[in-house]
Amino acid sequence: MPIPQMDRFTPVFAIAAAAELAEMHPQTLRQYDRIGLVSPQRTRGNTRRYSMHDVAQLREVARLSAEGLSLEGIRRVLELEDRVRQLQSQVRDLERALSEERMQRPDRRVFAAGAAGGEVVTLRRGTRMRRNAEVVVWKP
Repeated sequence: MPIPQMDRFTPVFAIAAAAELAEMHPQTLRQYDRIGLVSPQRTRGNTRRYSMHDVAQLREVARLSAEGLSLEGIRRVLELEDRVRQLQSQVRDLERALSEERMQRPDRRVFAAGAAGGEVVTLRRGTRMRRNAEVVVWKP
């Protein structure tokens, strides 16, 4: 039977251990779970199991609380930080896909703005857009 892989999201800590790691009282963790601030996973017996990510979030809650943020403000900060992480991951995935696409297409094309109205013009790699050398004088 293979050993399951663990990461920072693996729920391993009971509430007492998580409270000790976060330097909080277990009742505080229960309150944060009730209001949805830091919600651990549950076992089949419905007991809370905290991950290292949850403990880090609890420490962040304590830090932000010490700076004077309300619990609602802290919830919003945590939500926005999670969204930023998701978007950063998505950008990395898109950059990787773009890089792979570029490497697979040796005849890739370049785009430029057209001379008449700013339309997009497709050029073969290594070619240049013909530039208009006319001088235009503007008189208000």
